[in-house]
Amino acid sequence: MMSQRSTEPPPAPAVAAPRPAPANAIGEDRILDSAYELLLAIGLGRMTMADIGRRAEVSRATLYRRWPNVRAVIAALVTREWAAIVSDAAFSAPEGTARTRLVEGVVNVVSRSREHPLLRAIVNLDPEFLLPYLLQRRGSSTEAQLALVEAAVREGHADGSIRAGDPRWQARALLLTALSFTLTGPIMAGPDDYERLDQELRVLLGRYVAPTPGQSP
Repeated sequence: MMSQRSTEPPPAPAVAAPRPAPANAIGEDRILDSAYELLLAIGLGRMTMADIGRRAEVSRATLYRRWPNVRAVIAALVTREWAAIVSDAAFSAPEGTARTRLVEGVVNVVSRSREHPLLRAIVNLDPEFLLPYLLQRRGSSTEAQLALVEAAVREGHADGSIRAGDPRWQARALLLTALSFTLTGPIMAGPDDYERLDQELRVLLGRYVAPTPGQSP
């Protein structure tokens, strides 16, 4: 008796479910963009590394290889966003003296930072995130801003448009003033008055760095 062979096709091989891409296989911006979206949607306090990994389609294990926790991811995000603001602030604008470029650049950074959605979300939902950088240590963003302001001050010394002095301490005083107008400004003035507040900052900074009598203007 002849055996009968099945005419049914063999079963298809099982297809494994797609796995999230490892963190080092995709650009950092994609992960930070996902963290940004989550921050605006649910706030820092409710965000987890698993949330970030799912939104960015990155495995949690490999995400941890790049950042130790959510706060580190947000710190990297803040650094990226502030670098973009500073880059757009035109510190190196070709017009005017170094003093003019410095003052306008600082005012521009303050104006953009004050209304940035990221900063507003942190201030409104998770202000404690900012406390270590205001009371305990300088973050990488602050260090980068200090270096940029100090370089601008040195340019002002070179062209005589900024009064003589230690550029390191002049830069620190300028940045401290800018921080207060950025973070405390919304308490002192509403959005409709920000332009007036920025004008006062412009006058304040301009007079602080103006050459002293006897110096070149």
